[in-house]
Formats: sequence, C-alpha cells, structure tokens
Amino acid sequence: MPLILFAAPPLWPEYRDALPAALAEAGIDATLVTEAPPEAVDYIVYAPVSPLQDFAPYRRAKAVLSLWAGVERIVDNPTLTQPLARMVDPGLTEGMVEWVVGHTLRHHLGMDRHIVNPGQVWDPTCPPLARERPVTILGMGALGSACAVALTALNFPVTGWSRSERPGLLHGENGLRQALCNARILVTLLPKTRETENLLNAERLAWLPRGAVILNPGRGALIDDDALLAALDAGRIGHATLDVFRVEPLPQDHPFWTHPKVTVTPHIAADTRAVTASRVLAENIRRGEAGEPFLHLVDRARGY
Repeated sequence: MPLILFAAPPLWPEYRDALPAALAEAGIDATLVTEAPPEAVDYIVYAPVSPLQDFAPYRRAKAVLSLWAGVERIVDNPTLTQPLARMVDPGLTEGMVEWVVGHTLRHHLGMDRHIVNPGQVWDPTCPPLARERPVTILGMGALGSACAVALTALNFPVTGWSRSERPGLLHGENGLRQALCNARILVTLLPKTRETENLLNAERLAWLPRGAVILNPGRGALIDDDALLAALDAGRIGHATLDVFRVEPLPQDHPFWTHPKVTVTPHIAADTRAVTASRVLAENIRRGEAGEPFLHLVDRARGY
C-alpha cells in the first residue's frame, strides 16, 4: 500500500475529499497523509507554496507530483532527484481556453467601446470577420494547442510558434519574427525559463503590426514591462490584457493598474480544479505502482 504525502498544506482543504475519491475511483488502495517520516513516503504531492524544500531525505519516493502547471520555482532545486511531474489538468485547460477566447473576442469585436460609453457615442462601425483577424499563439503545449483549436473553430487564422521544431509550427528566431509580424492578436502561453524571460523585448514588440493586442495569461516574465509600457504609450501596441505578473499580487503603484490601454486580471485565466487534478494525480500514482511511465514528466534541461 503506497504512502502518499500531501505536502501542500494551504491546498489540503480543497483536496481532502477529492483526492481520496479519485484514488478509490482508480482502484488504488493507498495511505494519504499530511505528515510522514521521509523514509516511508512513496509519492509526494507538491506545490511551490509547500514548506517542503529539501527532497534529499525522501530517497524512497518514486515521484514528486506537482499541483501547478508551472515548475520554474522547483525545477532547479538541487535536492530534487526524484522524477517531477507537472500538472496538466483538463479543468485548467478549459479555464484557459475560456479566458483566451473571451478576451480575443472582446478585442476583436471592440466590445469595450460599447460597454463603457459615457459620451453615448453612436458608432455603427462593424468589426472585420474573425477570418480577417490573424491570431498568433506563442507556446503550443497543451494549453496553447487547446486555445488554437477553439479559436480556429471560430474562423480565426491561428499561427503557432514553438521554441522547438514541430510539424506545422513556426520555431526559432526567424519563425518568431514571422509569427509576430502577422499577429493582430498575440497570445503568450510559454513557460518561464531562462530562454523565455523578456522574450517580448522592445525589438520584438516592434515586430508586431501597429495597434496589435497582447493577451498574456502565461508568465509575467515573458514580457519586458518597461518595453511594453513604452510601446503602449507610442501607440504601437493597441492594448495589453495581462493576467500574470512578475510580482503578485501586482503592487498598487505599478503603472499597469492605471494605464488606459492595460487590463489587469488577477491571475484567474486558469486554475487547477481539485476534482479533475486529483484524477491526474491518481493516474500517475497508478502508473507508478504498475511500473508504467509517468505522465507530464518535466525535462529538467529545458525547464518544463
């Protein structure tokens, strides 16, 4: 009977019922605890908010199963020698798709000028059709791919860019320039790594068509804040809707709060849902017990 250490105390109330139910549904007879001697632990359910930071004593553990999609806070931990699996949660994916599609349509249709119209301006200008509004997605993992499918179904021409070469996607520096030059709406869904930090700097922001809109539900560090503010002030970027930031909560004195061309949403684009995430955890524990490969293993060299 495997012993599972739930090492994310702030999240335990959400998983107290959901995780045992998912384990039972998967036919796993396990002991689930919030405290245990390291030498007895078979699996560690983890989140970066956990007080557990030294994994060296957990030599018996077969895997560390993260509750977060992002692993930048743990991937470089030198004591972590166990396999690390990130969370790919169907509920999280659905939430991200809804946020991206919602804000894409908001900017595509120009909804803000009708929702907030204190001057009672009657402007019957119609937007173009979706097929005339190219969208580029940077990052074509599970989240980016799901957003691309949903936007394509609405007839948006979608271009995907990946850091590595993949069939049907642009990649590399030349591909990035091509992807940005064509984007009327840009969605950033890359992980934070050394290679992606400040990926959208002043030079690359200038590759976007004048008036382009940026949606960033990925990672705050993907965009150079100062370069983005300068591009907005110069009118090169039409609007930025941002859900993630370098410091969260976003400090009250940050210029994003008051900039007329910035929408701040408080990191709500996607969240891990305990019920669906618990099924992912249970499946990985089943695999571990059966000697099968774990799902969603992190490539330490690539950082995600």
